[in-house]
Amino acid sequence: MRFQARVDRILKARNSLLCVGLDPDPALFPTPLKRFSTRRRLTSFLGGILAATRPHAAAYKLQLGAYLAFGPDGIYEMERTVRKIGPDHLRILDLKANDIPNTMRLVRDGAFKKFGFDAITVTPWLGWETLEPFHADAGKGVFVVAHSSNEGAPDFQEIPTPRGPLWLAVVGEVARLSALHGNVGAVVGATYIDAIRSARSALGLGVPILVPGVGAQGGQLSATVREGVDGHGRGLLVSSSRGILFASSGKDWKKAAGAEAKRLKDQINQLRSGLGTPA
Repeated sequence: MRFQARVDRILKARNSLLCVGLDPDPALFPTPLKRFSTRRRLTSFLGGILAATRPHAAAYKLQLGAYLAFGPDGIYEMERTVRKIGPDHLRILDLKANDIPNTMRLVRDGAFKKFGFDAITVTPWLGWETLEPFHADAGKGVFVVAHSSNEGAPDFQEIPTPRGPLWLAVVGEVARLSALHGNVGAVVGATYIDAIRSARSALGLGVPILVPGVGAQGGQLSATVREGVDGHGRGLLVSSSRGILFASSGKDWKKAAGAEAKRLKDQINQLRSGLGTPA
């Protein structure tokens, strides 16, 4: 099954567009966990978040930097967490990788074959040839960063080109590669609603858009859903990390994370319903 078809199947089966960003921060752990060793703290936190949010999420996105901060313990727990998530949810490695094709082949094999991820975030900065290794397996996906959610995104991403701003030229190439291979999507931040609208228009039906920036970064959820879903009411992964993971620092931290994940999922579904698109 091509990656795009699998994304659509999971979103439909789980009736959810929510992607939980599993990005542990050593400075923000709930107070009850701080008495534990680093390994036990990390294991307890990730396990608790996963159990609390699993019923509400369609995908999980793991930022490599968050695990590198814990050293070998972090890498061990990342691999363990990917296995625990299992194939019923999408497992995305947030790496924003880019290098020469030979190096990207190694990144591909490590992410998909060794760690078990279903998709990885990449950039095209070194040229589109660098992403060719990912076309060999249409069952695994790449999300190409087009317009990110941070304040400095326009510094380079909105540079004018003959095809419009640079980020939109990237989206145009994503559309072409998606039509050829069926496993390419785009990353467009929720803090740039006009970009989400233009990206969906260019990508059409079925091409997934991964949208970070909802929650702590201030992205507008209603506009994100309105502009980002495709004609089937899917094709969108709305990612929230800190807003869910650190919803509470007290003894109720797991319950609070689950409640926030459910709230977001339900709100997204309500917005979809209001658009008249099928779930």
